[in-house]
Amino acid sequence: MKLNLIPANTKMEANGDGASFDVSQSATRTFLCELTVSDQIEQESLDVSIYGSTDGETWTKNPFLKLPQQFYRGKTKLILDLSLRPEVKFIRARWELNRWGRGAPLPMFVAGLELAEVPSMGRRAAKGAVLTTG
Repeated sequence: MKLNLIPANTKMEANGDGASFDVSQSATRTFLCELTVSDQIEQESLDVSIYGSTDGETWTKNPFLKLPQQFYRGKTKLILDLSLRPEVKFIRARWELNRWGRGAPLPMFVAGLELAEVPSMGRRAAKGAVLTTG
C-alpha cells in the first residue's frame, strides 16, 4: 500500500490539511513516511504532522506522528506504526508554515509526503533489537 498524503511538488503558501486516506485494509498498519522538500525560501519553517480518525470526520486532537521541523530542501524519513490503534481507519497530513524576519514574501514550500507500507515492527522485533556502535 502506498499513499501520497501530500502529493509530490505541492506548493504550500498557507497552513493546510491533506486529503484523508482509508488505512483499514492495511495488512501491517506500519508505514515508512518520506517527506521531501524540493523548494523553499529563506527564514521559514515547515511542520508536518499525521492525524487519525475512526470515521473520516472527527480527527484526533494530537498527531500520531510529528515529523522534524524543516527549514531546507531534503528528505526526512520516519515510521508511523498504527498497529496498536486498530480503531483508526483514516489518516491525513496537516502542515503549518511559519515565516520570520521580513514580512514579505509569504512563506512558501514545495513538498510531498509519501507513505509506503512496511513489515510490522512488532513488540518482539523491538524487544530483540540490539544497538551497536562502531
